[in-house]
Amino acid sequence: MEDTPREEIDEKLDAPSSEETPGAPETLEGLRSERDEYLALWKRAQADYKNLRRRALAELEAGVRAGMLPLLENLLLVLDHLDMALAAPTPSEDAKNFAVGVQMTRDQLQAALEREDVSEIETGGPFDPELHQAVATVPSETTEPGSIVETVRKGYTWRETILRHAQVRVAAAVAATEGESQGSESDEIEAGRD
Repeated sequence: MEDTPREEIDEKLDAPSSEETPGAPETLEGLRSERDEYLALWKRAQADYKNLRRRALAELEAGVRAGMLPLLENLLLVLDHLDMALAAPTPSEDAKNFAVGVQMTRDQLQAALEREDVSEIETGGPFDPELHQAVATVPSETTEPGSIVETVRKGYTWRETILRHAQVRVAAAVAATEGESQGSESDEIEAGRD
């Protein structure tokens, strides 16, 4: 078909035809409604395809997440063990050389985890129950109650998912010790008898 302007095509369709095609719609309005129906069906099929593709990608991402989580959790245990090995004393020269190798291995593992968007949970500042797990409270006169005093075990996130909560010790208000509180109670009792 030649490049014919749309107006010429519409004029030809609007012109009355001397011959009728058997089985064809009798009017131009019938053809237009049929065209509109096919166009609506095509648009609906296109929207359904886009939705199907979006759902398939979401399911694929969920499958990848489900497969990666156990692997990342196991790698965090390896990282913990390397940290424990580095915390051990190194009295001899051989032990110091061995510690250097362990440190290099730990650094490479840490870098690989960071490339996969695994990041350490911050433990400075106030306790956040969504990120931290309190394993103990520590009476402290210098630290504000509810603040993290010490990190027992590091916590990590992966793509906004918590892999492991940070285990921390939290500062508590200093209370009177038991001996002082019992002594003051007995003093009050003695004072009441007099």
